[in-house]
Amino acid sequence: MPNLVARAAAIAPGFAARADHWDQTRIYPEDNVADLVRAGLMGATIPKDFGGAGASLADLLPAIEAISGACTLTGRILVEGNMGALSAVMAYGTPAQKARWSQLVRAGDKPAICITEPGAGSDARAMTTRSHRVPGGWRIDGVKHWITGGGVSRLHLVFAQTEDGIRGFLTEGGEGLRVARLERTMGLCGMPEAELHFDHHFVPETALLDADFGDLMAAYNVQRIGAGTIALGVAAQAANLARDHLLKRRQFDRPLAEFQGLQWMLADMDTELAAARLLLQDAAASGALPDRTKAARAKLLASETAVRVVDRALQCFGAAGYSDAHPLERMYRDVRMFTIGGGTAQVLRNQIAAHVLGQKLPQRPAAFDADRAGAIAAE
Repeated sequence: MPNLVARAAAIAPGFAARADHWDQTRIYPEDNVADLVRAGLMGATIPKDFGGAGASLADLLPAIEAISGACTLTGRILVEGNMGALSAVMAYGTPAQKARWSQLVRAGDKPAICITEPGAGSDARAMTTRSHRVPGGWRIDGVKHWITGGGVSRLHLVFAQTEDGIRGFLTEGGEGLRVARLERTMGLCGMPEAELHFDHHFVPETALLDADFGDLMAAYNVQRIGAGTIALGVAAQAANLARDHLLKRRQFDRPLAEFQGLQWMLADMDTELAAARLLLQDAAASGALPDRTKAARAKLLASETAVRVVDRALQCFGAAGYSDAHPLERMYRDVRMFTIGGGTAQVLRNQIAAHVLGQKLPQRPAAFDADRAGAIAAE
């Protein structure tokens, strides 16, 4: 869908002009969300039967890259307005659930996916939030942490323990759900990262998503491709800024672009970005619910490449890049999150290695043998 890219390119300059404002004020960018809605980009992946454009992941990736290069924060909203929790609902939801989420997302709501807890980060199965059956529905109790969009998102997909294992519940908030505190983050400063408390929060029977934990996490692979593409977009723009600077800046009576050492930096940036883009495209083409290993490879390479590229781009500017008057300072802080959120680089490596070795995650060590350990120590 080339028009998605054209629409993204048309509104991206406005996002770039306002990016520092959201960063400095730490305000959620409602104006930018309104522009995404008018451009038909929020919920673009929703099937046409439910009012969306029916765009594929491959269709949307270039638009995400363009928006993210202008404003990382807005790129993240675009991803979560098309992937993540929305992907799970569109894959496993009832017609009524899909219709409701479609309505609100296309109007500008960025759904929140509530997995992480104070004691359960990468080890999601360790979560303690529980959902108990009560007359007419379920009662949810527990604490979720690092919930992106907490306090501004209306739609929530909440993961909770039940007698049948971890299940997903849809809620629009209300009594028994509150924001307990907000984290002050290094980057992506206009996006709230919240601790949410669920205190006897009631949801009706119709709130249960008909999928088990494995199915829900399979839908999360879509989010990883989106996160990698945000990082790619930021890094590609950083490389463009570095290239333009090297062409214009003169030292020792010639442009910096004539120095071979700096040319090699540009060459490395260009090559690594191209490789990351190909892996993201390959993962996106692997299915509506992408291949788990391909998504992990793509997110790992794109996120780590992005950190390296933005770092090199900043180096090309010298002290000017280190100033908060330059967008690279913000971009450096923003892009650092993507090797952490949505699957840390280390967990992704474990996942890829498990695939290569034909193993299953989690990889647990053998039981500790005190006698054997003592014998080894004595040798």
